[in-house]
This record gives sequence, structure tokens and C-alpha cells, in this order.
Amino acid sequence: MEKKYILKLENITKTYILGHISITALKNISIAIEEGTHISLMGPSGSGKTTLLNILGCLDRPTSGRYYIDGKEVSSLNDDELSEIRSRKIGFVFQSYNLIPHLTVIENIGLPLFYQGIDEKIITQKAMEMAEMVGLGDRIKHKPAELSGGQQQRVAIARALINKPAFILADEPTGNLDTRTGKEIMELLKNLNEKQGTTLFIVTHDINVAGYGKMTIRILDGEIVNG
Repeated sequence: MEKKYILKLENITKTYILGHISITALKNISIAIEEGTHISLMGPSGSGKTTLLNILGCLDRPTSGRYYIDGKEVSSLNDDELSEIRSRKIGFVFQSYNLIPHLTVIENIGLPLFYQGIDEKIITQKAMEMAEMVGLGDRIKHKPAELSGGQQQRVAIARALINKPAFILADEPTGNLDTRTGKEIMELLKNLNEKQGTTLFIVTHDINVAGYGKMTIRILDGEIVNG
């Protein structure tokens, strides 16, 4: 049976031109990630980690090479097409949660569907299901300021999942949390991966967080040094 790759990068290079200076942030990166995998990406500051993250999240385009999501090449799409891919194929989880302060838990979770023009009743129903799944069924009317950091990150995870994306891209998801709460969040993500088959790509500098992954990729000076 042929393997199904959710993410596939082929010889991805990213070069920035600053005046008369050319800086290559990524050099011929090739990665193939199967559906249902949990990947950890590690690398020091300046290694190219953020650049790779931006390309994976369709927030930037490579200078050369090809990038496929769920079998579709996305490396040469225009801005509107990339926005559509981000909306439907990628669930983002950020270190700083990125919740809308004046919206409730249920409204924050349902935001991706709201932007797609889905019926309000359907949004509420799906957002409720997501809230229950991440253990926030009793907090749906609360606003972010009324929640702990761990609860806010659970909202962010529920929001990332509501579209049933091809994969979750998490950037330092425990970076603003204490050790105990960070472990709870990683256990939640691990459970989503193992029991629901959610594909995870987690960027971290924390070796304990990386240890939850089934595979760790290390990047240094714009190149993959293992994995």
C-alpha cells in the first residue's frame, strides 16, 4: 500500500536579499511526513526554524523547491490560494495563544468557521463539541482574560481542530506555560495524535516537549542534520 504523505518538501531553499547581500536561510530541505505522524522540530536561534515554519504554514514561499500538502503542490500558489490552504488545511497553535480578547471561548473556537460563512447554529454546535473535547465545556462563556494560560491554550487547540485540518502546526505550544500545565497540554496533543490520528508538527526548543514526538528533526544553519 502506497504511503500517504500529508506534508512533503522537495529541495526547499529560501534566500533573502538584503540590499546587496544574499542570505540563504534554508538549503535544500527535503522532508516527507506521513499521515498521523507526530513530528518534533528542534534547532537553535538562527537555525532556519522560523523560516521553515513559515513555509510549512504557507505564510511564506520558498525561493526554489516544491512543497506539497495532502498531495497538492502549494509552493507556487498566489496569496489568495495560500490563504485558502491555511484556512482549510492547517491548524495553527501559537506560543502566545492568539485569542481574540473580546470573544468568548465558544466564539474564539468557532472563528475559522465564521470566516468561511458557515451557519451560526452549525458553528456553535461544532465549537461546543471542540470545547468538550479539550475539557472546557464549563467555560464556554468565559473570555480569555478569565482563563488560565493552560485553558487559553486548550481554546487555541480546539480552534485549530474545528476545521478538521490536514495537520496541526504548533509553534512552542508550551512556551508560556509552567511545567505542570505544559505537560497537560502535551498529553492532550499526544492523545489527539494517538487516538484520533491528528498529524502534529511541533516546533520546540524543549527536549521534554520534543520527546513526545514519534520523530525529531533537527535543523542547523538552514540544513536538516538528522531525521
